[in-house]
Formats: sequence, C-alpha cells, structure tokens
Amino acid sequence: QVQLVESGGGLVQAGGSLRLSCAASGRPFNTYTVGWFRQAPGKEREFVAGVSWSNSITDYADSVKGRFTISRDNAKNTMYLDMNSLKPEDTAVYYCAADLSFSARVSWSAVEYDYWGQGTQVTVSS
Repeated sequence: QVQLVESGGGLVQAGGSLRLSCAASGRPFNTYTVGWFRQAPGKEREFVAGVSWSNSITDYADSVKGRFTISRDNAKNTMYLDMNSLKPEDTAVYYCAADLSFSARVSWSAVEYDYWGQGTQVTVSS
C-alpha cells in the first residue's frame, strides 16, 4: 500500500512559478512509477507528467512540455513538479499518483494508477 500527500499549491500570477511536492510512504518509493494529473472544474482528469520507477524515463503532456519539470528523490521518498511560465489554463487541482505495475513506461491513463493523493489547488490569475 502507498500513501501520497501533495503540497505546494497556491495562487500565482500568470508567468509565475510554483513547486509541487508529493511525499510518499508505504511501499519502497523506488519500486513504482509516479505521475502528476490535474483536474479543472467541469473537465476530466488529465495527465500532466510522469517519471518511471527507475528514474530513467520522464514524459509530459504537450500542454506543459518545456514549462514543467518532473523529478523524484528516491532517498527522500518525494516527487516534485516544477512549474514555470504558468498560464491561467493551468488552474486545476493537481494530484500525484502511483502506478505499481512495474511497467517500463510512463502511462498517461489515470486508470493505470493505483493510489492517489488528496490533491492540491493551483490557481493562476491573469
């Protein structure tokens, strides 16, 4: 079993930056892929970024590529999402999630993730 706790959300002006963190506990952190998803009001949850259990593969949604950077520190059981050049359309609740399938790839599908955090709100004002 895995427990995930997000932090770092908040209100920021367009063009600003935020760093989200996801602290994990339970199963050894370096044995599963982790990812960030987001959900805006009235929209479906969407993939943002992910990093494999081996820390060798990262993947990003086209909408955030070049602006967001995902990383993980297996020694600290923590994953990060550095978000730069934020836009109003980035406003959403951001969730971290764990994929325990030991897959060699990063999945974009929410149904393939087994555990989720409670979410943290990110609001970007124009």
